[in-house]
Amino acid sequence: MNDQNDIPTIGGKSFTPVAINCAAKAGEWIKTKLGSHTSLSLKYSAQDLVTEVDKGAEMMIRNLVQTHFPHHSFLGEEGVQPGPEASDRALQSVKDAEYLWVVDPIDGTTNFVHGFPFFSVSIALAHKGEVIVGVVYDPMRDELFVAEKGKGAYVRGRRMEASGEQTLRDSLLATGFPADPNYALPMNMKGLQALVPQVRNIRSSGSAALHMAYVAAGRLSGFWEYGLNSWDLAAGSLLVTESGGRVTDSKGNPYNLGVRNVAASNGHIHDAFVDELMKAEGSS
Repeated sequence: MNDQNDIPTIGGKSFTPVAINCAAKAGEWIKTKLGSHTSLSLKYSAQDLVTEVDKGAEMMIRNLVQTHFPHHSFLGEEGVQPGPEASDRALQSVKDAEYLWVVDPIDGTTNFVHGFPFFSVSIALAHKGEVIVGVVYDPMRDELFVAEKGKGAYVRGRRMEASGEQTLRDSLLATGFPADPNYALPMNMKGLQALVPQVRNIRSSGSAALHMAYVAAGRLSGFWEYGLNSWDLAAGSLLVTESGGRVTDSKGNPYNLGVRNVAASNGHIHDAFVDELMKAEGSS
């Protein structure tokens, strides 16, 4: 982790350095465990995996956060029972907290399990429901993406800016394939079928947080997926908006921590992007 001293925006209460430190330490430890995890369990479906590394990384992050901010609330993926209903209940129980840390210790566990080097640590801090700090760390590339509300977003200490594509035709999009086979996956496939003929191409690399970071960095024009959780999206949402992009739900409504069906883009293509998703949602 070489980026920590390069970040030019440090919050008055040291929130951002703590988030960076947590992501760096967890990410470096996760990298040492690649190919050597000893347990593998299914959560919500055969595509929703967890290892002892996910749980260990979350515990590490939680302990570090609570050392600095013992009175803050904490919402981590591995502390929540599987399934969308449990996720919604967990968020509802903490949504009114003054300060809430929202953490996915390994976003892209399936990739981690298979040794596919595209996964990340995602850490966000929300103040009264609004994300004010977002950090996504890719340990395999040693890339740190960090944003503070109103202060921009950075990668490797350089200011990020969303891409300039003006039309879907010129756009490179990304999506994921949800673990929920009953609602989210079929809806995502409808969107895929609708958008593939209209865009330059579509990628699916298996980490929503990194896809959002790539939209912020201008590497992708947009990203959508159905059935995600607050810990998948919170940090990435701030990265995108602080880079000049837009984040809404799949119908174009403003992002909040409860959004599960997300559309993120460079902003220029957003209306056309969401229109296509809405048409796909309405198709039989």
